[in-house]
Amino acid sequence: MTELISIEWLNENLNDKDLVLLDASLPKTAEGNISPHHLKTIPGARYFDLKNSFSKSNSPFPNTLPSEEQFETECQKLGIHQTSKIVVFDNLGIYSSPRVWWMFKIMGHHNISVLNGGLPEWINNGFSVVSREVNHYKLGNFKAKPHKELVKSYQDILDNVDTKLFNLIDARSKGRFNGTEKEPRKHLKSGHIPNSINIPYNSVLDEGKFKPVWELKKIFDDKCPDKKTLVYSCGSGLTACIVMLAAEIINKKGKHIYDGSWSEWAELQKLIEDVV
Repeated sequence: MTELISIEWLNENLNDKDLVLLDASLPKTAEGNISPHHLKTIPGARYFDLKNSFSKSNSPFPNTLPSEEQFETECQKLGIHQTSKIVVFDNLGIYSSPRVWWMFKIMGHHNISVLNGGLPEWINNGFSVVSREVNHYKLGNFKAKPHKELVKSYQDILDNVDTKLFNLIDARSKGRFNGTEKEPRKHLKSGHIPNSINIPYNSVLDEGKFKPVWELKKIFDDKCPDKKTLVYSCGSGLTACIVMLAAEIINKKGKHIYDGSWSEWAELQKLIEDVV
């Protein structure tokens, strides 16, 4: 399976006994946008509850990667096996699904693809949908084998401000990056981490699908002409994965995420400023 699959491929393979279709739709975006297809889903899809079941519950920051044990247990509840071929989608086209793609990669399961265009593309091409329901599945045998080195910490990012060993890509909007637009989390100021590079996540998309390879290549060649490792961030570690997947499509390898992202950085910087 490739990193991206089409709705045509999915329609032809829906009856594959090893296929597990995951709906990673969120109730709304960080900006408050709601999909017109809210609570609709593709037949046979299992709901991947990113905000609750698959985020660290006691973290002060949103969308924090759960523990190995939590991820493994929740995947087993969804009936996911070691041999499962996973396809993940969301109801905004491309929004939360790349985060799930990254989570499985970091937990050692590489047989996963994102549905390009997601639920809107499925609907726009005349395929049927059903109402989303909560179901129970026979426990799967999924085992997590985490690659913890792919998660960057606040200290890693702080050190890199001086060492400049890697390029930190920020997937937030130009306004939030430049400090001219307010953050969705109102108590946080906008702005950016020193030396970071802004590639807004919507700049790699076109109407809910990834742009063609040549356009993606131009974006990354213009923004990151050197050969440094790429590390991705955003507001909470979610849309960073969209830009990461865009880079993966054009064979720029590297799946490092600053999971705390701007939520953690701005919060900790504020505490330092308050102390000083």
